[in-house]
Amino acid sequence: MKAGEKLTLLKALLKEMGEVTVAYSGGVDSTFLLKVATDVLKDKAMGVLAVSPTFPSREYDRAIEVAESFGASLRIIDTNELEDDNFIKNPVNRCYFCKSELFDCIAKMAEDQRFRNFVDGSNQDDLGDHRPGMKALKERNVRSPLQEAGLTKQEIRKLSKEFGLPTWDKDALACLSSRFPYGESISREKLRMVDEAESFLADLGFRNIRARHQGETVNIEVDPAQIPQLLESQTRRAVEEYLTSIGYKKIHIDPEGYRRGKLNDALPSTEIPNAENLRIAT
Repeated sequence: MKAGEKLTLLKALLKEMGEVTVAYSGGVDSTFLLKVATDVLKDKAMGVLAVSPTFPSREYDRAIEVAESFGASLRIIDTNELEDDNFIKNPVNRCYFCKSELFDCIAKMAEDQRFRNFVDGSNQDDLGDHRPGMKALKERNVRSPLQEAGLTKQEIRKLSKEFGLPTWDKDALACLSSRFPYGESISREKLRMVDEAESFLADLGFRNIRARHQGETVNIEVDPAQIPQLLESQTRRAVEEYLTSIGYKKIHIDPEGYRRGKLNDALPSTEIPNAENLRIAT
């Protein structure tokens, strides 16, 4: 099925739902989903932007501006995953607790607004990765229309470009808690350090940034094509000085650069609890 046919199917799915509440982050997928939902359902589509210390601060204003650019209805809520000890301990199914908090908060808000049909921006490509948050979605009857329509990330980018969405070539966006190796506790202070490190690198023009936090060490990943630029002596010195000033004792630059799912490389399948329940079946 071609991308255009999948888009037609997506519109039909949304029309059938009648009204939707979209978990919106300002990333490629959720922006595309909110745009299509707004086009199809008008004021019966609402985006919800959840803000917490795990959300990259540099993305906040951009997410609001993009939603406003195509006339989406948008609500902003605060989530409190850092009050959950299960989340703070950072187990391999950490995302389950994060998504549970997110959609429980969205449900409370949407109830006041009389909106139904919670949806998220998971796409077809997400089926092949370790995604414990999927279990929380299924428990709360959250649907993933992009997945149901079979849309891949590449197709979503292509269609987003055709729609004139500025997110069509946006970097992959992920919760800041994904910067910690499983088992290392997550705190507000550690999240602040990661957020400030990535914002600094973004201001220097780097893309696909990950500041992987482990104890007093930060492992920096950027787009592979930009590794030579990051290793240039003046730039590297400026980066190291800044990262030291915000609390890091050791700074390491990953020569491979950013690669999706790298955190899961060292995760044996035997360590994933209820692995068969963590993914939505194809």
